[in-house]
Amino acid sequence: MKRECGVLLAISSLPSAYGIGDFGKEAYRFVDFLEASGQSLWQILPLCPVEYGNSPYQSPSTFAGNFLYLDLEELVHNKYLTQEDIDILKSEVSSVDYEYIKSQKESLLKKASQAFFCKNTKENEFKKFQSENQFWLEDYSLFLSLNKKFKGKMWNTWEKGYKFREKKAIEEAKKEFEEDYKYESFIQYYFYKQWKKLKDYANSKGIKIIGDLPIYVASNSADTWQHPKLFCFDKHLKIKAVAGCPPDYFSKKGQLWGNVLYDWEAMKKDNYSWWEQRVKYSFLLYNVLRLDHFRGFASYWAIRYGEKTAINGRWKIGPRIQFFRNLERKVKNIDIIAEDLGTLTADVFKLLRQTNYPNMKVLQFGLTEWDNMYNPKNYTENSVAYTGTHDNMSMVEWYSTLNKNEKFICDENLKNFLKDYNTNMWEPIQWRAIEALYASKSNRVIVPLQDILGLGADSRMNTPSTVGDNWAWRVYWEYRHGDLENKLYNLAKRYQRI
Repeated sequence: MKRECGVLLAISSLPSAYGIGDFGKEAYRFVDFLEASGQSLWQILPLCPVEYGNSPYQSPSTFAGNFLYLDLEELVHNKYLTQEDIDILKSEVSSVDYEYIKSQKESLLKKASQAFFCKNTKENEFKKFQSENQFWLEDYSLFLSLNKKFKGKMWNTWEKGYKFREKKAIEEAKKEFEEDYKYESFIQYYFYKQWKKLKDYANSKGIKIIGDLPIYVASNSADTWQHPKLFCFDKHLKIKAVAGCPPDYFSKKGQLWGNVLYDWEAMKKDNYSWWEQRVKYSFLLYNVLRLDHFRGFASYWAIRYGEKTAINGRWKIGPRIQFFRNLERKVKNIDIIAEDLGTLTADVFKLLRQTNYPNMKVLQFGLTEWDNMYNPKNYTENSVAYTGTHDNMSMVEWYSTLNKNEKFICDENLKNFLKDYNTNMWEPIQWRAIEALYASKSNRVIVPLQDILGLGADSRMNTPSTVGDNWAWRVYWEYRHGDLENKLYNLAKRYQRI
């Protein structure tokens, strides 16, 4: 595999005049920035809709796209909306106000959908999209409609006919919410149309998209409602166990994610067909797939439903290599990054060897000790190196929290690693860190844009085990400039990553 470098930036974090990053012209401008900087990878966060806490890891669907990312200016160009319509979203606020953006954008998109169906200029293309995506789209739309009908309550508390998906109740609901299905089909049609155009543009510039596939779906989701037998529900459809991880670097009490767990035995009997669909669909959207919480396929932390923290969970055996062998037979040209962070045990290392997927190395975890697997001197070629992930502080904030001894060890680690490269040891911490990654043996290097720009605490994307201010950060408008692009380009060239 050739040596590559890239940038981590969520779509929501792009600049935009309309309150949240989207698939509009600023996304194309970011691709141009990547090209000018010698980058060949753009890693994004999950594109799925967000609900609780605005987390893309708690989505009501694993297949649907987030309507918040739709480029409204294209809908104005198509005369489904006017510029005056969308000006209501114009704001100088630098972070994402999800509740306001959701309500305003949804009303605009409903207006746009009415105009779309009146003009009906793309009927054949639209119906083809509906047909190809019916296996998830119809149930997802119906789930959203019923979710509103029952005021957002978990679907296993709905009326019996809907909860157990009785044929009569479902057929009546489809008739009742037929207009909702048309609207949601419009949303998803334009989402994938706009995303494909942006992805094709990136690929034409030699830039691959790395997508992020959360291991779990939300308990209250179209996926669990459509396929309850594949998840840990009892015969009354009550949740038995949920996901999380034990105490670790990020949290002393562990992380209680709350997603209902898979019934891996049931999935095995079904030949993992749901996962096959999911991964195939993901590779229509992305060139490379970062498989979140890879260690959960070796063994996973199961927490009894109702627990207040993740402390009292227990390890259970995952599907292991059989799952991946089955997947690789059915999905060709798989390019997967294994997100193997967290508590690692022998079975995880064994699964990594068996799959031969590149795993993740996070520099922040390796600089305050003299030697561990996250120290850049220990990176292997078959790995993907990061300064930090969306769950980490920026390098600038992280460095500022170190005590005197930790800073000394960090500085010495970087100096010792870079001493043969004639580098400037007086560079700010983020540039020493970036150069260490570029110089390392890792075939792929990904740096969050926050670190490239040297941003601090107010640029954090997510603090694990918290709800509130997460997922809202956006980059400032004038992040692009020639000196920055040249610096990145020259580093990429120096370390053979172009």
